[in-house]
Amino acid sequence: MSRVGSALIAEAQFFPQAEWVKPPADWSPRTQTGAALDLEVGEGHRIWSECQRRMWSRAADVADPLGLELEPPRGAPVIVRPRLGQAIFRVAVLDAYGRACAVSQEHSLPVLEAAHIRAFATGGPHDVRNGLTLRTDLHRLFDRGYATIDEDHRFVVSRRLAQDFGNGRSYREFDGRSLSLPSESNLRPAPVALAWHRENVFLG
Repeated sequence: MSRVGSALIAEAQFFPQAEWVKPPADWSPRTQTGAALDLEVGEGHRIWSECQRRMWSRAADVADPLGLELEPPRGAPVIVRPRLGQAIFRVAVLDAYGRACAVSQEHSLPVLEAAHIRAFATGGPHDVRNGLTLRTDLHRLFDRGYATIDEDHRFVVSRRLAQDFGNGRSYREFDGRSLSLPSESNLRPAPVALAWHRENVFLG
């Protein structure tokens, strides 16, 4: 039995009328409250399977420049991580990093941001593996190329920060510091995303 307490709708999908799924045959035609569906048997399984078949039929039309999405299953339907919207991306990234900056370990929520490793404007997806929780100032340095993450998940501060502005001493303590990563390996930064940032954004 799949039970839902509270939920955030990240990516609602609307099927054209010709693809509408018939509602559960055992539901009342009037207002339905307190109902539950088992996704493994009966009407719950039927509805879940029909929705998945419709979604997978559309998967080929969605581009993913980082190659983070799973391939469509060739066996039984499986639950996959959904694409996230901007607001849900922030919630998911902050939760993955324990609501702390991955570099400074700052926990003050007003100054924490969910940073895209590859910017959304350049094709980066709203995916936790394309995100980091960073303090506001560190996020800005990261986005402008004055900082990056190396292959060993260490924060690297560019020499250009001091050269361009004649300061930046307060950030030298972070240079070479290992990130505090999510405990779940499937939520950690995607190597391809980090490599893209080093090659296309970092000022060296």
